[in-house]
Amino acid sequence: MDTPARARADVCPGVFAPHDAADGALARVRLPGGVVTRAQLRVLAECVDGFADGEVHLTSRGNLQLRGLDRSATRLAEWLADAGLLPSLSHERVRNILASPRSETARALAADLDVALCARPELAALPGRFLFAFDDGRGDVAGEGADVCWRDGAVLLAGVDTGKRVTADQAVEALLSVASAFLKARDAEWRVSELSDTSKLTDALPGRAVTPVELPVLAGIPIGLLDDGAVVAPEFGVLTSARLRLFAELAPFVVVTPWRSVFLPGVRDGEALAGMLTERGVTACIGRPGCAKSRADVRADARRVAGVRAHFAGCERRCGKPAAGHIDVLAEEDGYRVDGTWVPVAALADFLLGKGAQ
Repeated sequence: MDTPARARADVCPGVFAPHDAADGALARVRLPGGVVTRAQLRVLAECVDGFADGEVHLTSRGNLQLRGLDRSATRLAEWLADAGLLPSLSHERVRNILASPRSETARALAADLDVALCARPELAALPGRFLFAFDDGRGDVAGEGADVCWRDGAVLLAGVDTGKRVTADQAVEALLSVASAFLKARDAEWRVSELSDTSKLTDALPGRAVTPVELPVLAGIPIGLLDDGAVVAPEFGVLTSARLRLFAELAPFVVVTPWRSVFLPGVRDGEALAGMLTERGVTACIGRPGCAKSRADVRADARRVAGVRAHFAGCERRCGKPAAGHIDVLAEEDGYRVDGTWVPVAALADFLLGKGAQ
C-alpha cells in the first residue's frame, strides 16, 4: 500500500484540544457506539445553548461536534465530564468506536471496548483518526473504513477480511491487540491502510484461521419508521437544542450513526419526528462562512439539489465525506468540479440530476 506523507501532527479536535475555525472553536465529542442517554441529551442541549452556536453537528464517525465555541468557556468540559461523556482526559481523542446502531450486542461490545481502551495508558498514543468498529453481521458499519472491525466473528483490517475468526467474548481483546500492534508497527502513519505490511497486526490476533472471504456491505440504514424504532435524518446532520430535548422525551437513549442520522429505539411517533424522516441524499461540509478554507457556501448550493447521493466539499480536504459511493462535488472558482468535470453554479442542479439518473 502507498503511504502518504504525514508532514504535520495529527490534530483531530477534541473537547480539551478544540480546533480553531472561522466561526469560533470546534470541539468533537466522541460517542463510542454512538450511544447518548436521555440525561446526556439534556446536558448536550444545555451546552449547545450555553456555549455553542445553538446547534450540534453529527459527524461521519457517529460523533458530535459543537461549533462557535469560546475557548475561554472551560465549563463545557466540566458539564460533559459530569454527564459521563468525557471518562478519560488522556484517551479522549482515541475513543473512536462504531457499532451497528440497531444491535444491542454490537453496542455492548463498543461500551466494553471503551472501558478497556481507556484502561490502557499506552493506547492514548493512537492517532485520532484510528477507528474501531463492531458489526453484528449485517454489514452496515463494516463498510465505514474502520482500521479494525469485528464482524460477527470475522476480523477485518481496513475493510479486508484477515481470515481470523474470534468469538464475541474475544472481540474486545482482539481489537485492542491490533491497536497495540499498530502502534509498534507505525512510523508516521495514522491509519492501518497506510501501512506497507500488516502481517504483524494479523499475527497479534487470537482465534482460528480460515480462508479470507469478501463480505458484502450495506450503505447505512433506512430512514423512517422501522419495526424496532425510528431513524431520523436532519438536514446536513444538524440538530438544534430543541430537537435534542425532543429525543430525550421520546427515548431513554438514542444512537448517532456514521450516516449523520439518529436511531431512536422503540420510537414510532411519526408526527413528533415530522420533517426528519426523509433523507435528501445530499451531504456537505460546513463551507463558508464557518470554514476559512472553503471556496463557497456549499450548503446553500447543496440545498438546491435533491434526489442524488452527492457530497459537497469546499476544499480538497473533503471533510465529512461519506464512505459509501457518492458524487464528488468540489468547490472551485465560480463553480464546482463534479467527479472531475467543471460545472458552473447555475447549471449544477441539472447536471447532478443527470448524473444521478445514469
